[in-house]
Amino acid sequence: MALRLGDTAPNFTAKTSEGEVDFYEYLGDSWGLLFSHPADYTPVCTTELGQTAKLKSEFEKRNVKVLALSVDDLDSHTGWIKDINETQNTQVNFPLIADEDRKVSTLYDMIHPNASDNMTVRSVFIIGPDKKIKLTITYPASTGRNFNEILRVIDSLQLTADYSVATPVDWKEGEDVVVAPAIPTEEIPERFPKGFKEIKPYLRMTPQPNK
Repeated sequence: MALRLGDTAPNFTAKTSEGEVDFYEYLGDSWGLLFSHPADYTPVCTTELGQTAKLKSEFEKRNVKVLALSVDDLDSHTGWIKDINETQNTQVNFPLIADEDRKVSTLYDMIHPNASDNMTVRSVFIIGPDKKIKLTITYPASTGRNFNEILRVIDSLQLTADYSVATPVDWKEGEDVVVAPAIPTEEIPERFPKGFKEIKPYLRMTPQPNK
């Protein structure tokens, strides 16, 4: 069954390139990014995992732990990681699940039979500290992910988890945000002392409150 926003992310234990991992223990109180790759030694995945490693400080700044998955075995992962480090000029610094039995792939509905019977699609799950699924994105195997967008979404999720705001189209960190419709206009000055602009009664903008 497909996982939906707000569902509890299933826990699992799995072999990884950094030893056996219990998913919940690995996450602890952090946010999580779990994402799948169709297979080892695929060119697009090689660039993605290299970019993820280069973004280590960005994920750490946001208290996000990364966990990747491919359906090949650990020996294959070891060789592939060497290639990633060499070709992408980085060092892979997060666990890569060896999901040979497709246990985790099946648990998270990462294999879409109409796309491929045995390869995972490029699934992305962002999971909150409460272990709830906050975002899912599914790319076809042929299309690499946009990690600037993934970081942007994490910024939005973390901001809106703490404040009664939403982020508008193409929003980026530091830009104005939308005041939640449930907040009466007369309460905005007290709750958002940086000021606000009423464009329409249902569309009120305010500077990002945590900046």
